[in-house]
Amino acid sequence: MKPFFARILAVLIVAGLFVPAIGQVPSNIPLSSRATPKGEPVAETGLLMEGIAHANFKGIEKRLKKKPDDADAWTFTRGQALLIAETGNLLLLRPPKNQGAESWNKFAVELRESATRLARATAAQDLNTSRSRLIEVANACNKCHTVFQVKTRLTPFKEESP
Repeated sequence: MKPFFARILAVLIVAGLFVPAIGQVPSNIPLSSRATPKGEPVAETGLLMEGIAHANFKGIEKRLKKKPDDADAWTFTRGQALLIAETGNLLLLRPPKNQGAESWNKFAVELRESATRLARATAAQDLNTSRSRLIEVANACNKCHTVFQVKTRLTPFKEESP
């Protein structure tokens, strides 16, 4: 076995001599190609809201109606909160084109921050704080929806009538 590993090591060392350093950009590449790539919107905002933010919000709400059973359930809930937080980042890529960009950005950051606080509470497996933080996320969503005249309102832990 040892000769095999020795050969592999020798091949890697020799290959390292001929491969340019990782991250090094050859000088013959135009400056415009050297720029750091920027985020670019791909999906519609409504799809982000329904497919990521709202779906994860409802999943968290369902899990937090009673204390999650185990560490895996808390971890999954934390992941859902972080997906909502990342949605705030994605919203920053798509401010309105006509007016309201300043408010949009403020609300997107508020969504990101409130969902991050929710993720921290779920990581600590603190049910009461997690519930309070989910209400903060709903409030962040609802403020934005009011300003931008979106009909959807979030009311976590609302009892549904039969």
